[in-house]
Amino acid sequence: MNESISEIVHQGAEDLHHAGLMDDVTLKEFDALCLPPVKDLTPKQIQTIRKNNKASQAVFAVYLNISKSTVQKWEQGLKKPNGPSLKLLNIVDQKGLEALI
Repeated sequence: MNESISEIVHQGAEDLHHAGLMDDVTLKEFDALCLPPVKDLTPKQIQTIRKNNKASQAVFAVYLNISKSTVQKWEQGLKKPNGPSLKLLNIVDQKGLEALI
């Protein structure tokens, strides 16, 4: 069995929903609780994510819908990503830039 405990529990919740024992709102709340945490990233980690995706700072910025100077500031440690930008960086780290297309 290669499934994690959270995957098994989530499948159980979906089964309850399909059986009519859990409403849509409760399932959505459960789904939200199962989201992976957003981790803070160091300037070096941000640069590594960008380079692993073979993107220049300008191209990386376009994918994230930010300015090139913001990417530069993140990589220099002058500014820290937060909110939606940090979430997008986590997604790109896990799934690549293709996840944003």
